[in-house]
Amino acid sequence: MSIKRVAGICRVLIRHGFGNFSDWLSGSGVSHNKPIDIKENVSLSGFPSPERIRRVLEDLGPSFIKLGQLMSTRADIFPAPYIEELRKLQDQVPAVSFFEIQQVIEEELKQPIGSIFGECLSESIAAASVSQVHAARLFTGEKVAVKVIRPGIRKIIEQDIRLMYYLSGKIEKNFELGRIIGATNIVKEFERTIFNELDMFIEASNIDRFGKNFQDSTEIHIPAVHWGLTSKSVLVMEFIEGVKMDQVDALRAIGIDPEEIALIGLRSFSRQLMEFGFFHADPHPANTIVMADGRVGIVDFGITGYLDDEMMQHVAHLLLGFAEHDYDMVMEALGNAGILREDMTNLKDFKTDLKDVSEPFYGRSLKTISVRDVYDQVMQLVLKYHIKLPRNLLLLFKTFIQTEALGKILQSNASLLEVSRPFAKKFLEKRYAPENLFSEMAKDFKDMGSHLKMAPKWLHDILKQTAAGKQRLELHHSGFSSMDTRMEKGINRLTIGIIIAASTIAASLILNSSQKVLEFSFNLFGRQTLTITGILGLTGYTVATILGIWLIYSIFRSGKM
Repeated sequence: MSIKRVAGICRVLIRHGFGNFSDWLSGSGVSHNKPIDIKENVSLSGFPSPERIRRVLEDLGPSFIKLGQLMSTRADIFPAPYIEELRKLQDQVPAVSFFEIQQVIEEELKQPIGSIFGECLSESIAAASVSQVHAARLFTGEKVAVKVIRPGIRKIIEQDIRLMYYLSGKIEKNFELGRIIGATNIVKEFERTIFNELDMFIEASNIDRFGKNFQDSTEIHIPAVHWGLTSKSVLVMEFIEGVKMDQVDALRAIGIDPEEIALIGLRSFSRQLMEFGFFHADPHPANTIVMADGRVGIVDFGITGYLDDEMMQHVAHLLLGFAEHDYDMVMEALGNAGILREDMTNLKDFKTDLKDVSEPFYGRSLKTISVRDVYDQVMQLVLKYHIKLPRNLLLLFKTFIQTEALGKILQSNASLLEVSRPFAKKFLEKRYAPENLFSEMAKDFKDMGSHLKMAPKWLHDILKQTAAGKQRLELHHSGFSSMDTRMEKGINRLTIGIIIAASTIAASLILNSSQKVLEFSFNLFGRQTLTITGILGLTGYTVATILGIWLIYSIFRSGKM
């Protein structure tokens, strides 16, 4: 870790009254293990206010601003006041000099900038914490947008991420709340997200994929990527001329109906979810441009979300369930998605609360409904019932909010659920078509055959590792106690039967034997003679008779003759 960066962060923390955090960061603090109740963390005396946390993140620089923006999407673990405050974080920063940008372009593309562009404007048209954009013109006359990663930003972010891991570990160690929200996991998620944004090849691939998805569309236009002029830190793409979506008066001035633009946006978003499973997750006005011919151009594909076929199915059922007031369908979709667990004893209460939240919003247009209000109330339920949501589902909810915000700006009367309903129905009809069902069955059988083929090798590897002492096999059985009892009873009866037979045979042999041992006489109704061998024989018969009667009785009593 950079000592200079640590010292800088400590100064920021102390300036905002986080002296104890500064001590922990520098390693001089005392551990405080008093747990913090997540239900009390908003009003708990002494707990940092949302505004203080936002200001600290802003002063800590681009990496921490990006982290705060990620945290603002995690309404499943942060209370509403903190989410609302973190949404205010903006990563608009002053542009770096064109000289520095030119150096990056020439270093990445291995040629002078004058050989690449006929013209490149020195003034940036957009500047953010990670990158900035310049307009340029190729020698063919085509106007392009050149997106360049800020010089040195990668090294700063790498240092900050190491500090974030260190700080998150300290937070989890000293605060029960830190363990509940999973501070280290949030940093891991941020690391994955930010390094995707730092790789222009990933964004270029996203643009290409969107272009193919919407190549048949007459409503949506995706810019073309110039792959020959694209590298890890430089992205050159088609420049889209037009009006930003939120400039309603300018749209009307060129004869375009803002409400129709809102419908195009909703239809596009529905297609992204229900047809492609790949969606643009940052549709704010600056990234949505209305062209002169009425098409909507989408730019900046640094943040995207994915839904696999299974999750698309769950989302389709959710949309239809809400659209048709079918809360059983909603609950089933949430359960199948793994959001609701079977061991939750209060599913009935959750369903009732969800219905109470959702019903008041039915039949209302975007003008009178706030998806953000619905989202905030649903997230309160998520916190109340301690539900963890998948990252892409949270990203989807955030995109819903941004899409709704655009609809409101455009004064649309459209209903988000009504627009998405036919797309959801079409997806499910296609999903349950016979040919697709048979295709899935064939795939399952193929997977099963592959597993069966590999089973002997897996078994061999397990036994080999076990023999080498690298693995240990433990066998646990259950449900055999009654079998043990029945076997024990059977063996006992068999033993008694053998004793009866042996006693009977021995008694017969003794009584019929000509050998007499200790013969003696006594008077009982005349002179009687008795021997020890005779007594033993009679005793054997008596024992055999008693045991036989008891054995027959126990068999009859068990009802298993």
